[in-house]
This record gives sequence, C-alpha cells and structure tokens, in this order.
Amino acid sequence: MMNLVNTNAGEVSYDDLFYDTTVPVNTKSVKLSAGQGVLLRGTVLGVIKASGLAVPVDSTKTDGSEEPDCILADDIDTGTTQPTVYTAYSSGLFNRKALIVGGTDTVDRHEKELRAMGIYLKDIIG
Repeated sequence: MMNLVNTNAGEVSYDDLFYDTTVPVNTKSVKLSAGQGVLLRGTVLGVIKASGLAVPVDSTKTDGSEEPDCILADDIDTGTTQPTVYTAYSSGLFNRKALIVGGTDTVDRHEKELRAMGIYLKDIIG
C-alpha cells in the first residue's frame, strides 16, 4: 500500500486518501459554489446542472448534485462571494474511509456511479 503526500506551504504530511496508484490518477478543474465554508480534501462533489457549480454530493437533491462527479483534491475555503475554480480528481483508486459525502449519504451509496467514472474504492486495513 502506498500513501501519497499532501503538501501545504511549508508542511508535508501523509494522508490516506489514495489506496494506491495502480489506477491512473487524473485531475480536472471544477467550479465550486460560493459560501459553502471549508470543503475538505476527499469530498465527493456533484455538479448542479443549472449552474455548473460543484457542491458535496447528496442523494436527496434533484438538481444534478445527487450524482458524483469528482473528488476534491485539497481543503479549500469557499467562503467568498464568487465561485472558486479548483482541482479535483476524476479517476484513481481511493480509500473509501477517507472520502466525505454530503447530507446523510454514505460513500457506499455512490460507489457504483464512481466506479463507472473510473474512481475505484478500497478499504485500507490497519
């Protein structure tokens, strides 16, 4: 098992977001809806169809954000009044226990949809 490094200005720490890199890791830009506060690395995002803005995936919604789209690459404060463009993962092999979803959802609820997109989940043991 290999952990990738999360690097912040002047700080390097290991996290368990990735299970390993046997599945190619791809990134994309995502436009985050303003005013959500701090979103954490590993948040599974859905995209609101009408606006194209990303929010934490939540299966109780009916605006498009009930479907997973990507996984947020780093912590980010969306507290501004304008949407923020940021980096998200669109494929890879992730530790299911490190992922964050919205509402009362569980990661398992979205696993089939994530797999269809090239995002695979495994449990890190130990």
